[in-house]
Amino acid sequence: MEKARSNLTQQQKLQQTQTLSPQQLQLVRLLELPTLEMEERTRAELQDNPALEALPEDNYPAPEEETPDSGAADEEIRPELPEPDSSDTDLSLGDYLTEDDIPPYKLRQPSGTTPARAEDIPFSEASSFYEQLGEQLAERTLDPKTRQLVHYLIGSLDDDGLLRKPLGEIADELAIYMGVECTEDELLAALRVLQDFDPPGLAARDLRECLLIQLRRQPPTPGRAAAQEILLKCYPEFTRKRKDLIAQRLGLTAEETEQAYREITRLNPRPGSALGEALGRATQVIVPDFTVETDEEGGQLQVSLNDQRIPRLTVNPQYTRMLQEQQPAGQKLSAARRDALVFLRQKVESARNFISAVEQRRRTLLSTMQAIVSLQEPFFREGDESLLRPMVLRDVAQRTGLDISTISRVSNSKWVQTPFGIFPLKHFFTDGFTLQSGEETTSREIRRILREHIEAEDKSRPLTDEELCAILQQQGYPLARRTVAKYRMQLHIPVARLRKK
Repeated sequence: MEKARSNLTQQQKLQQTQTLSPQQLQLVRLLELPTLEMEERTRAELQDNPALEALPEDNYPAPEEETPDSGAADEEIRPELPEPDSSDTDLSLGDYLTEDDIPPYKLRQPSGTTPARAEDIPFSEASSFYEQLGEQLAERTLDPKTRQLVHYLIGSLDDDGLLRKPLGEIADELAIYMGVECTEDELLAALRVLQDFDPPGLAARDLRECLLIQLRRQPPTPGRAAAQEILLKCYPEFTRKRKDLIAQRLGLTAEETEQAYREITRLNPRPGSALGEALGRATQVIVPDFTVETDEEGGQLQVSLNDQRIPRLTVNPQYTRMLQEQQPAGQKLSAARRDALVFLRQKVESARNFISAVEQRRRTLLSTMQAIVSLQEPFFREGDESLLRPMVLRDVAQRTGLDISTISRVSNSKWVQTPFGIFPLKHFFTDGFTLQSGEETTSREIRRILREHIEAEDKSRPLTDEELCAILQQQGYPLARRTVAKYRMQLHIPVARLRKK
């Protein structure tokens, strides 16, 4: 019998791979950090690396103020980063070619134009959402187990004051993490106690229960009974504003239906907000990363980086001197001195690399912001959003000579202070759209016009997407109906049927 033979073969394969050096990885991570996080990162590095030292504030260099084009030709402010791996979806070129592909970003303009600092916010002695519920719990006379269950339920509420977790899951958590055995019936009894707390609607398991709890605790009104009937028997129709079906099913007149609707719309769908959220979430601190101002003398736009609070760094001269002393030429080192030399060399090299990365980050941020100001100069001079030009990441990358992934990292989670308010950098990126006249506008401008038409519509007969599409086409915007629907959804405006009043 012939034995089976194994065939072993060798193949040569040529494959090109790309890796980032530790220094490049460090720079990539630092580019993503906004000002406050960069300050924390720098102070953490100072604490971890004794070879790194912060300069006294008296020795800080003066902050740079440059015009948009002042660094356009400077090669030193163009640190090239390798193309990211295709698996890195945050940096994918295809994701950011147009405004619609950029991840959703909050574009609301904060009130005021002064950069907020953490120390500028007055300390508030108001207790948090959960502390106030704990105070109400302390005033109740309950047996120890029920008190414990209510206390755990309080900690399970979300920021809206609702209980999203199933009671069975909470019972399992109590058994596993706290060693408390309880049934769902016992948890339900504890939940009823919590639902009696103020404000009404707390600890509801969904929006309908939240509204019903509030209605039951209100004094009798002419429309309260009908409102309860609508929520109990016609909730799906209520969410779709099908008033005609509701009136037909419950035998209500049009006036009674409207009165019931008014009762429901007065209720609070987020009862937790009435108590205030936790102090850390109640106030959002926005520290602008850049400042754009107009030079009073020449009228030029000046860009500066708000990094005054980030310590300026240097290598500790004592460690440099110790490193030189530990490696005398021509001498054989003992094991102890060799270990000390390796430690000193690593710390000093790490300090130098971090200082270099911080400086590269600073130059890259300035270069990117200068390019954005240069491309959107009319807006930064006038503050009129209609003057914003179509601009995508590729445009800024071409202007700076940087990679698109670098521009993406710089513009994400960064803010700029202008004479007209504080804006996220993503606010200035939008794709272009060619009108029938041949002129170019932005999708943001189209959305603004779309919003104006919807706000001015007859609310008794709201405009459908087809009608909005026809109106825009008459104004020279050749949009398809699905494009109008997409822009309407981006504006968080419901369909015509749900806008009817």
